[in-house]
Amino acid sequence: MPRRKLSHEGTLVLDSEGLSKLLADDEQVVALTAEARSRGMEAVVSALTIIEAVHARTNKSRLNWLLSGLRVIPVGDEEARAASGLLMDAGLHGHKYAIDAAVAEAALRQRRPVVMLTSDVDDMRKLCGDRVRLVPV
Repeated sequence: MPRRKLSHEGTLVLDSEGLSKLLADDEQVVALTAEARSRGMEAVVSALTIIEAVHARTNKSRLNWLLSGLRVIPVGDEEARAASGLLMDAGLHGHKYAIDAAVAEAALRQRRPVVMLTSDVDDMRKLCGDRVRLVPV
């Protein structure tokens, strides 16, 4: 599979699938993350993504090691309100899309250009529009 090129500087955002694949040492996600870092991009993850990606078989030592190299973005009241606004604008319901909306809201606040590794391109496009480059993983 050919490697995808990422932009110089800016921010790389991992959604739940991006983080899960990084935890699983997925070749594509590891390569994209390494390339982003080599180009000066900061790798980030929403605090809610950690909750969504972790399961009973998660290697906690590996998770902690990976998280030490990522900036974890907290979700507070202000971020939750902004994410709710994204949901309303996109015509989506928080019951199904709450974490996606929080990840999208966090991505929209990052240093540009912003690239997101996601398995949810259609939903993220509804939430982020064309302000975030979405890379399917």
